[in-house]
Amino acid sequence: MGAEKDNMSRIPQELLENPEIAALADEAEKRIFGSGDLDELERARIWLLGRKGVVTILLSEVRGLPPEVRPQAGRLRNLLKKTVEGWLELRRSELEKAALHAGLEGEFHDLTLPGRYIPRGREHLVTRTIKEIEDIFVGLGYEIAEGPEVELEYYNFTALNTPEDHPSRSLTDTLYVAGPDGRVGDVLLRCHTSPVQVRVMESRRPPLFVISPGKAYRRDVPDASHSPMFHQVEGFAVDEDITFADLKGTLESFCRIMFGEDRRVRFRPHFFPFTEPSAEVDVSCIICGGEGCRLCKSTGWLEILGCGMIDPNVFGYVGYDPEEFSGFAFGMGVERIAMLKYRIPDIRMLFENDLRFMRQF
Repeated sequence: MGAEKDNMSRIPQELLENPEIAALADEAEKRIFGSGDLDELERARIWLLGRKGVVTILLSEVRGLPPEVRPQAGRLRNLLKKTVEGWLELRRSELEKAALHAGLEGEFHDLTLPGRYIPRGREHLVTRTIKEIEDIFVGLGYEIAEGPEVELEYYNFTALNTPEDHPSRSLTDTLYVAGPDGRVGDVLLRCHTSPVQVRVMESRRPPLFVISPGKAYRRDVPDASHSPMFHQVEGFAVDEDITFADLKGTLESFCRIMFGEDRRVRFRPHFFPFTEPSAEVDVSCIICGGEGCRLCKSTGWLEILGCGMIDPNVFGYVGYDPEEFSGFAFGMGVERIAMLKYRIPDIRMLFENDLRFMRQF
């Protein structure tokens, strides 16, 4: 679809006052607006503005002109170049619109047909559970911190009061990273997010109320309840006069917000190297309500996390005075929380990325 040249010239009046420039502008106008398609327009552009184009050569000749005429000549030739560039852009827009209309005229569109279904993506259940946990603790005044997944043995074990002969330090339990010589040193894939606790306390002074979500790794054989890679949220609070009652109140609030106001919560004595006293936390079974079923193995309770008061020895590694500060810590597996809340029977379902499973949530 061509465009007829306007009866009124597009050439600026200032260019018409110079016969040589006016003649070139007239020829440029004819070639540009006489182009019937984009290929022809491109040939006109090259003839005018290419490396050896007539306008390009005209501009390069300015430096050889006498000094007294150089400013006026340079201004006119630059005006010619800008005029030509504007014409090219205008004609290109006209030709593109013409090509679009020509294409649409040859097509048939049945507006009564239903639109194509584009399936929407879903937020992964693990991601959703982490966000739910974060929202609860941020609402309780906690902040979020992160740390490296490839960790030093010092932060993963030593600074958390784990003895040298503790079974968790062995190659059968922890994934160590071999050095260039193939030997195993003190670098490992963290087996919990608790090292973030030490890193935060090293760099800051109390009061501290922090949670640290992230991936953790252990040498486990995948089955219905275990995975060598999983997600954990560790949290801790350090300040003056923190007590076990504060820990209980915090975790009871979390459990009821996460699992429902009707959940009952109990604390059972346990042992962790970095907390003393320590406890495991159970909630009443979400299936039977505490009456006893297969999920809770007829106990009426489901274990969800471990916790305890931070051992004074841990404070010694970060330079805190245990006579001045006290604190508590807790850790939970995200996949376990998701499995209990959404009644998922096998942890492997969370990692298979089967859309039939993911669309249920």
